[in-house]
Amino acid sequence: MLLSTPSPLAKAYGARDLFQNVRLSVPHGARIGIVGPNGVGKTTLLRILIGEEEPTEGRVQRAKGLRIGYLPQNPEAVLESAAGEVPLHDFVAAALDDLRRMEARLAEMAAAMQGDAASPESIARYGSLQAEFERRGGYTYQSRLKRVLQGMGFREADFARPLRQLSGGQRTRAYLARLLLEAPDLLVLDEPTNHLDIQAVAFLEGFLKQYEGAVLFVSHDRYFLDQVAQAIWELSPHGLETYRGNYSAYVADRRRRWEARREQWEAELARLHKDLAYIKRNIAGQNTTQAKGRLRRLSRAILALEKGGLHALQSTSWSRLSAELDVHATVMPVAEAERRLRALRFPEPQPPELHLRLDASHRSGDIVLRTHDLAVGYADAATPLFRVPDLTLRRGECVALIGPNGAGKTTFLKTILGQQPPYAGRVELGASLKIGYFAQAAAQLDPRETVLNALLRAAPRLTPAEARDHLARYLFRGDDIAKPVQALSGGERSRLVLAQLALSGANFLLLDEPTNHLDIPAQEALQSLLADYPGTILLVSHDRYLIRALASQIWEIRPQAAALIVFLGDYDAYLAAREAAPAQSKTARPTGDERQTQREREGLSKNQRRRIEREIARMEEEIAALEDALAALEARLAAPPDDPAEVRRLGEAYAAQQAELEALYARWEGLHKQLEA
Repeated sequence: MLLSTPSPLAKAYGARDLFQNVRLSVPHGARIGIVGPNGVGKTTLLRILIGEEEPTEGRVQRAKGLRIGYLPQNPEAVLESAAGEVPLHDFVAAALDDLRRMEARLAEMAAAMQGDAASPESIARYGSLQAEFERRGGYTYQSRLKRVLQGMGFREADFARPLRQLSGGQRTRAYLARLLLEAPDLLVLDEPTNHLDIQAVAFLEGFLKQYEGAVLFVSHDRYFLDQVAQAIWELSPHGLETYRGNYSAYVADRRRRWEARREQWEAELARLHKDLAYIKRNIAGQNTTQAKGRLRRLSRAILALEKGGLHALQSTSWSRLSAELDVHATVMPVAEAERRLRALRFPEPQPPELHLRLDASHRSGDIVLRTHDLAVGYADAATPLFRVPDLTLRRGECVALIGPNGAGKTTFLKTILGQQPPYAGRVELGASLKIGYFAQAAAQLDPRETVLNALLRAAPRLTPAEARDHLARYLFRGDDIAKPVQALSGGERSRLVLAQLALSGANFLLLDEPTNHLDIPAQEALQSLLADYPGTILLVSHDRYLIRALASQIWEIRPQAAALIVFLGDYDAYLAAREAAPAQSKTARPTGDERQTQREREGLSKNQRRRIEREIARMEEEIAALEDALAALEARLAAPPDDPAEVRRLGEAYAAQQAELEALYARWEGLHKQLEA
């Protein structure tokens, strides 16, 4: 085991218990996702496991020499220690310093063996170091470095940029890229998909599925959990429960376990009520001794269920249970036992649920949105961000707008709303529209307002009492409604905007990353709400689980083509079409001098595609032949000849063929990118 807990963990801050009774183990090669409501202590648990924080109770046992790589939710504090002028490439490449030092040492040894001065011992040392260098991927580290940087969404033009010039999200991606290349025994990742667009998340999924070490991660990204996790840990204040399989398997298994426990609970209560009836009939009669014995057992059971809930049902030892729960066997009066037995309720394992409802106040026209020769961008720019085909969005559709970070998705929404003028062309909104807008990071909220006042401003016809009742459905209760917006967490702000939208009567929703900061139960509630919504939705989201559940068509911004592509179908069909063939899509038709450059941007002709596919097939044959030749050279270098000149010749041949192989791979990747563009 890489990690284990010889004694269960608990964590408290003063009088506030965060969690208790956490038992876990992390085997080699495991991929484990941790889920649970916001505030339950998932980040705290990660910090305890890696040794950055101490538990209140229990301890963590780590394997000797265990190498851990940790991605915090906000690695800015770590990155501040890096020199601001360090280029992105060098910062990430520092993960490979061992290989770079080995490479330099090999070059020194090769230079020292020039001529006839090499001894058998130096030749053997060179061969041994070279074998280790090759085993650790030394001859391909440059291509791996480039692949990971590009997978994290960086262009080659970004490689030389100093870290200080990168945005916070870009620096987080740089830190993650460095961790992936360090390849520790255990990767511990806290919300790793934050700041990643869909393409970068897909790359990370593929990387982690092939990762040889273990991965332990916290995530609210349900699609990512489905793709990567082999097991799910659900953290609650009462402990940690383990489920085999991915997120979908967890959801189904959790429901089955919940139903089984409820049946067990109800059966136990039925048995106790039967005992109570016996006690009431016989406590003053001939069977008083037996009745008193049953009353003692009933009192003990009620105490245990009150304090231990489901855990008490699963215990087989009263002495151990009474010690754990600090309860003692006292005999209750019959009336008190009856009252407390009737008061017992099944301990609901779910956190408080959002009770969401969203209705359109009136029906919109059939046509919700049209565009004509539209280009999206800024007037002072030389070119637009992208051009849009002539679109028609009809009532009842749900469109998912996707694309890389910085592609212009939010700018497009603002263009539709009239907050940003079109670069060219025009947007026409349909009749009888009432628009509801969810800005990214809930930016439309006034940070100085209280929660209650923010809702009353959005719905001035409500009385304060009605506003309190409405806010309670969104989990704002008691003193929460008096909090200023600036004191709210990201998830609380999102819930407040949803509460406002629910009262808006909007029949056209523009939602910009609505699931950001929401925990999984809130995401599921929002998904259910939107699935039942009778109006039209334009959704910007990296949440592929939400897109998959709702979208009836996909609009994809492709920066390389400076165009928006329309796919008429759901997300699964879109993915299948992307993999199998160019999507059945339509693109904008430029006019005048732009036609030639736009044709170049739009992609390849059928003849060009066939030529590239033939070239790829030929290159794959060359790559296979080169890899066979390199394997033969490796075998000879593993047992080097006594002749120093022959060793040098073999080393030079290996280096030359390795360089040729890397060049072929680079060309092969470039051709594939042409096909995918």
